[in-house]
Formats: sequence, structure tokens, C-alpha cells
Amino acid sequence: MRAIFVDCTEELAEVIESRGLVVPNSVTINKGSPTEHDLLRICSDAEVIFVEHTVMPKRVLDACPTLRAIIFMGTGAGTYIDLEDAARRDLAVYTVPGYGDRAVAEHTLALMFSAARQVAKMDRDIRSGIWSPLGGLQIEGQKIAVLGLGGIGTCVADLCTALGMKVSAWNRSSRDHPAFVSSLDDALAGANIVTLHLSLNEETRGILDERRLRLPATGFILVNTARASLVDERSLVRMLTGGQIGHAALDVFPEEPLPKDNPYAVMPNVTLTAHAAYMTGAAYEELWLRTLKTYERIAAA
Repeated sequence: MRAIFVDCTEELAEVIESRGLVVPNSVTINKGSPTEHDLLRICSDAEVIFVEHTVMPKRVLDACPTLRAIIFMGTGAGTYIDLEDAARRDLAVYTVPGYGDRAVAEHTLALMFSAARQVAKMDRDIRSGIWSPLGGLQIEGQKIAVLGLGGIGTCVADLCTALGMKVSAWNRSSRDHPAFVSSLDDALAGANIVTLHLSLNEETRGILDERRLRLPATGFILVNTARASLVDERSLVRMLTGGQIGHAALDVFPEEPLPKDNPYAVMPNVTLTAHAAYMTGAAYEELWLRTLKTYERIAAA
């Protein structure tokens, strides 16, 4: 069986190499972000493709007659692969969940603290020659709405409880967690901070619409390390400008990399990171090990 990892990042490659992680002889690693032309060249005789961050166009799949499976190295495969088209081709698509729960949860807290204490704005000001100490929000005692109680959301809820926050955690299905509430609107009502940890599908797309964005406290902090399309973007931009949302701390965007003309880039009450929440050495190692386990199951089938 021949497999190709089409888009290994420099960070993951460094973890694989520095930690001496196994790379099977049947797996070829292509570093970087391939163009469609590159994909056509490197995937044509592959039986399994590993994908970390690259959209797989239908034209590429058309040119891969031996392809049996795609392993998407994460959970949001539908953003990068047309799952209905894959099903029509009888092409199996696997995901690799759970590898970065703690990493994403910690990044969520980093964004939350940065927004609460205006860290990024003060950093920008100081670098531009402005010395202007800014006050912020003390986290203890604040209500946080955690939307999604999978591995990441549960970790966030537990960490926020340990910080002394009032945690209301909503999930589409019932969860045996002390912070679980069955009503999304109740979780959002009066929240000082809202953080998203839902998968993106037709039921969750735009789940934070204008009505729901008005339920938290005026000036609340919104943190999104999940998927941009969970939030209605026009409402988000409008409410950042109008003050209903005091600060948005975002790791995910409708278009990545972020276009230069995106309004977030010039908003002082927005903190941005480059879809990096999962990027720690420990998470990368676990990602690779879980990916190989999935590959081994495919090879043995």
C-alpha cells in the first residue's frame, strides 16, 4: 500500500524528526502547502492520502484511480473534503479526533485572558511608541458559556471551573457534566464570555446568529477556536463595532489565510491567531501516532 502525506507542516515535520517518530516505508511525506498541480503530481498513484490542512478538489480525486481512503488529520473533514462526493466514489474518509484537546483548550484560555486584559492591544501600542496602561476584566466569578462538550469543550469547562468561573456548558446531546445545561439560550443569557467548541455541520452552521449574539451581557468576550462559520460573520462584525461584543478572540476565519482587507485586521477589539490552537509538540506527536494507527487499520482491512 502506498500513502502520501500531502501537506506536512514544518512544525509537525520537526516533531517527527526530533522525537524519532516512526515513518512507515510505505508513507511518503510531502512538506509544505501543495498547489492543485502539486497534488495531481504526487497523489496519482496513492492508495491512502493523509491531509492536514489542504482542500482536496474533485479534479484531484478524479486523477487518483487507486485511491481507497483519505485520513483527515483532525475532525473537520467536511471543510476540506466534499464528503458527499467521497461517498459517491466509495472513498472512505477517516478523521483523527482527540489528539489536541488539551492544546486547544489551553489556547482558548490564552485567547480569553488576552482579550480580558487587552494584552494584544497594549503590545501593539507599546511597539508603536504608545505607553497606555489599560484595565481589563477579572476572570474569577465571571459567567462563561461553553458551547460544545466534546473533548475540548469538557477540558475548557473543567479549567474554567478551576479558575472560579461560573460555567454554563451546552451540548446538542445531554452530557453527564456538572456544568451542563440543556438550553443554548440559557447558557448564553448574561454570559460575560462565550467560547465555541462545536463541530461544523448544517445544524450548527450560523448557530450564533444575531438573536443569540444579543443574549450574553453587553460587551461580552467571544472566543472561537472551532470553526468560523458557527457564527454569523456580518452580525459579529456589526456587534463588535456597536459594542454588544466587547472583544472577539479568533483562531479561525471564513477564509484562511486572512485576506488583507478583512475588517478584523483593523479592529482594536479583536485578537487574532493563525489557526494555531492545536499546535504544540505534544499534540503533534499524538496526532502522528493516531494517524498511523488509523493507517494501519486501513492497511490491515
